[in-house]
Amino acid sequence: DRSDRYANRNTVFFDVNMKGLDGIQGPVYVGTGCVFNRQALYGYGPPSMPSFPKSSSSSCSCCCPGKKEPKDPSELYRDAKREELDAAIFNLREIDNYDEYERSMLISQTSFEKTFGLSSVFIESTLMENGGVAESANPSTLIKEAIHVISCGYEEKTAWGKEIGWIYGSVTEDILTGFKMHCRGWRSIYCMPLRPAFKGSAPINLSDRLHQVLRWALGSVEIFLSRHCPLWYGFGGGRLKWLQRLAYINTIVYPFTSLPLIAYCSLPAICLLTGKFIIPTLSNLASVLFLGLFLSIIVTAVLELRWSGVSIEDLWRNEQFWVIGGVSAHLFAVFQGFLKMLAGIDTNFTVTAKAADDADFGELYIVKWTTLLIPPTTLLIVNMVGVVAGFSDALNKGY
Repeated sequence: DRSDRYANRNTVFFDVNMKGLDGIQGPVYVGTGCVFNRQALYGYGPPSMPSFPKSSSSSCSCCCPGKKEPKDPSELYRDAKREELDAAIFNLREIDNYDEYERSMLISQTSFEKTFGLSSVFIESTLMENGGVAESANPSTLIKEAIHVISCGYEEKTAWGKEIGWIYGSVTEDILTGFKMHCRGWRSIYCMPLRPAFKGSAPINLSDRLHQVLRWALGSVEIFLSRHCPLWYGFGGGRLKWLQRLAYINTIVYPFTSLPLIAYCSLPAICLLTGKFIIPTLSNLASVLFLGLFLSIIVTAVLELRWSGVSIEDLWRNEQFWVIGGVSAHLFAVFQGFLKMLAGIDTNFTVTAKAADDADFGELYIVKWTTLLIPPTTLLIVNMVGVVAGFSDALNKGY
């Protein structure tokens, strides 16, 4: 779809919102096009760079040899990390040789098993910066360990899905997983090369696209009603910056904008049908304030477009579909989220149908009826009737 009529490319979201977050703690994780640091998935905090001695400018001579040049920062970091990991692995293997006091000062094998599961080989690999296993490991033993780790019951009574790995509790586990990583102090980087590093398929018609948006919005409502809500989660460590927290709050509260949006889309038609207007006559001061706010929004949009390189057509498509999705999928997500989280009524999850090849593009013009189309269709009919009633009233009674 060259015109991107359903805003599948999400150009505004990626090139404006995500790129803008790169100046704080980085873009949020949205489930695709991402490469992780292994330690971040394992629940560890980001490594702290060691402090380096300040270099002083001094002249050198044959009699007074100059100070030894400090190592490269990356080498110092690798040395410090290697010592830390070697010590941790040594503690795991030799912990029985210590007395009770020294044993209590170390991270026990039991605590690792409660976190990562009952696989000593895998636990040791989590302590290595790049993962892997010891070179002396027996291949047959590694195969047994791999089968054990991938078994369905391995993560029971562990921290998998709760504190490490992909976090459970929401259909948008990607947002939740990235949020916990940022709370630990990790940073993400926005990288958009000229040649796309990742490519994916997208829904081809309006109904499938609305179901996809419903899934995303439902996940945001689930996070909003959970203990991981950015409004109150992650204040203890103090590693999540306030602007980054504000971005996450915006990520989970946007489905609730469907309520004022429906009022915004229906009030003009109601006023035309009833002949009564709820907006009083504006004073000069109110008109100036409204004009200033309106102009500031336009200027902000223009600056964002020039900075990001997004075209006006992409912005227009994004605004169009925001209204369509806002009065349909977002509204359904709010009610389904409250029913699921408060009443325990689970909703059926529908896998989004996506186009895999050019033959599937024949469905672009096919209308698949779904309940998600009821609110926007109703608003469209009401507004059309309101316009006809307004013209009729103006012709019969005058302005």
